[in-house]
Amino acid sequence: MQAIAIGTSIIILIIILIGLALEWRYRRRPSQPLDILPAQWNIDIYEPDHYRLTGELGLSNPHRGLEVMVPQLSAQVRLLSRDDIGAIDTTIDVIPRHPEPECAPRSDRYWFAYIVKSNKQTTVELVLDIKGPSLTALKAAWVQIHYIVYGPHGRSGKIHHEVIPLSFPTEAASGQWRDAETCHVLPIHTHLLTPLDRPTEIVKRYVLPHSQAGDIVTIGETPLAIMQSRWLDPSQLQPGWVARRVCQFFLPTSSLATACGMQALVEQVGALRVLLAFLGGSIAKIFGYRGGFYQLAGYQARLIDDVTGTLPPYDQFIVLGPDNPQGVVEEIKAETGLEAAIVDVNDLGAVKVLAATPGASLAVLEQALRKNPAGNADEQTPVVLIRPQASQTTEPGH
Repeated sequence: MQAIAIGTSIIILIIILIGLALEWRYRRRPSQPLDILPAQWNIDIYEPDHYRLTGELGLSNPHRGLEVMVPQLSAQVRLLSRDDIGAIDTTIDVIPRHPEPECAPRSDRYWFAYIVKSNKQTTVELVLDIKGPSLTALKAAWVQIHYIVYGPHGRSGKIHHEVIPLSFPTEAASGQWRDAETCHVLPIHTHLLTPLDRPTEIVKRYVLPHSQAGDIVTIGETPLAIMQSRWLDPSQLQPGWVARRVCQFFLPTSSLATACGMQALVEQVGALRVLLAFLGGSIAKIFGYRGGFYQLAGYQARLIDDVTGTLPPYDQFIVLGPDNPQGVVEEIKAETGLEAAIVDVNDLGAVKVLAATPGASLAVLEQALRKNPAGNADEQTPVVLIRPQASQTTEPGH
């Protein structure tokens, strides 16, 4: 009997160990083993009544020992414009450019199920045609790529977003110089910024024609995050237990007051840290100390912008805080010679400087930005040029 009991215990232990091993292996495997490599777009035709753009999108499977199938992939386009778009015709073709000769694209544009093998990738060509009597009012094209991934993780529908600027303002389109205590400020109008842009190139293109030695250029933290692809589609988030519970304790105006907004923070810093920050912040509030959650949850907690937090089409997304803002301002200084800062400003007069070069005075930045010259609506002036009066050698605008 004792031998039977020992044998039974060993079998149960083996079953438990096998179960733990299976669970460990399951948790280590990626939930979605397919990476989308954003498209690089070329403008082939740019005429008053006809635009044609071509982009190459990458589908990559970087995981060893896993294969993933893409049985469906399609695209649709939404145009953003200042005017009515009823007379504009838009088509987008999806053309697979798989590396295997036997997988050549079909003439009927049918997307056949394709296997992205382990450590391999493939390419999809997107051809966007826009025709109409006058296209000059178009601001951007918002392309949504809908696709299915199928494999060990199951079957799930995904959406990838591409925003392509179509209108590029001239130097004369910038705003007027304004007085701000000990300095002058100039809001700089740009095209709709997207992940296709680099902050330094934006400064070179739109700011340098107006700048002189001693000026400071500032970029909003949300536009910078957009250029860094740090925005999330809420439909692709799955709020967990922590996000759904903790978000209920935030004011309705907070970007963390929704389950998806809070889940965005969870995915940045982890569920355990968010939960501990909530508990610690709640205890601190009992003793009269406010803001404990944000200090404990970390840098990103204060910077997340939930849906409606910025201009279209990004008002449909959750925008995270920017990555490495100090490195960005140092790069701007090295390549343009201008002092630079990344800032978070609102209409209530709050000015938060996330990063700045040594020559950018924090006092001047606060004075210049207190009235939020960039605006919080759809002004599309994400960059502000500041000219301290002490360094002024010419009149603003000359």
